[in-house]
Amino acid sequence: MKAMLKQDIVREATRLTRAGQLVEATLLLQCMLRGESAPDTTFRTTRRIALAGREPPIIDAKANAIEGTDSPHLAQATTAQPRMFRASSNRTKQHSGLGLRGVIKRAPLSMPDLVPEGARFIEDTYSNPAGSRGYRLFIPSRYQGQPLPLVVMLHGCTQSPADFAAGTRMNLIAEEQSCLVVYPAQPSEANQAKCWNWFRTADQQRGRGEPSLIAGITRQIMRDYSVDPKRVYVGGLSAGAAAAAIMGATYNDLYAAIGVHSGLACGAAIDLPSAFVAMRQGGVSDGRVIPGDGPPVPIIVFHGDRDTTVHPNNGDQILEQSMRTTSTQKKVHRGRVPGGHAYTRTIHTDASGRGVFEHWNIHGAGHAWSGGNPAGSYTDPRGPDATREMLRFFLEHSLP
Repeated sequence: MKAMLKQDIVREATRLTRAGQLVEATLLLQCMLRGESAPDTTFRTTRRIALAGREPPIIDAKANAIEGTDSPHLAQATTAQPRMFRASSNRTKQHSGLGLRGVIKRAPLSMPDLVPEGARFIEDTYSNPAGSRGYRLFIPSRYQGQPLPLVVMLHGCTQSPADFAAGTRMNLIAEEQSCLVVYPAQPSEANQAKCWNWFRTADQQRGRGEPSLIAGITRQIMRDYSVDPKRVYVGGLSAGAAAAAIMGATYNDLYAAIGVHSGLACGAAIDLPSAFVAMRQGGVSDGRVIPGDGPPVPIIVFHGDRDTTVHPNNGDQILEQSMRTTSTQKKVHRGRVPGGHAYTRTIHTDASGRGVFEHWNIHGAGHAWSGGNPAGSYTDPRGPDATREMLRFFLEHSLP
């Protein structure tokens, strides 16, 4: 009986999604995963909230700590558990993220958080038959037309290129290493919460949908600026990290390495219902997405072991998917950031001793960019420094 009920709920959630009623679909799926019922009253509640213009369902990250409270529930409120769902339950309302925008206080982004002196951070647009996307490009101060590495950074839900650049500090580290960095922007027209649509099959394929747009932006920068074509990389956070994994699987001739922070494997989901399941317990690609020919792209993964938004199993599954056709030796290092998180760093080396896969399991960390700057959203300054380590890993690899 329970199995039949779950099937009915999934069917109804799929119908609502196709009808554009994401609020109701999300509510149903969350109730199912919690083993709860979804009474009609909660549907009326979600519709009132939607009509009032409250926030849409978001498949992504956790908010930074909130000023004026020590509540771990509030500090870890996740946008992946939609606010309208949590508001429907009096039992959890006191710990919900309802109205967080009114209490999160973050100073406006300052130029030093974004652009070192002498560098530039410009805006442009790319279009192809799949659509159009704006982006921001960081140009380091020492760029004089010489070929430089290029890093593509894909933001998480609700974020913007400037917010993501400030939170990760990637521009500041790229200035040290003389790298170009481009931040494609996902508009609300493509996803209400500005999430990259990693859970749709149409956006998991080479030459189609969002992968074609991200690859197109990459190639446009390579045409307009002097880029070393053997040193082009892509990384991201949460929904952006899942999109980065897709780019590595579908464009392994373009990207020399990828970075996945709190994300999911390519093909972990094919629609909204399977996305929630993958986020809750991990999702495994079953051949729906076919990686490109040749060896897998080197990958570095960061994941907090207390991530309640994207289950830590997903970090393991990303590496498992990449290592299916590759024989490696494993080395494990353990450490702790002074005054911050402990971590386990696992390095998988190939026959030549080169590290091709790297996994940072950050103990006690939730769903936020490790070592990030609190000036940006969804960051955990207690480290380790994911930006510095990701860029270090990138620059150790180049296309043959």
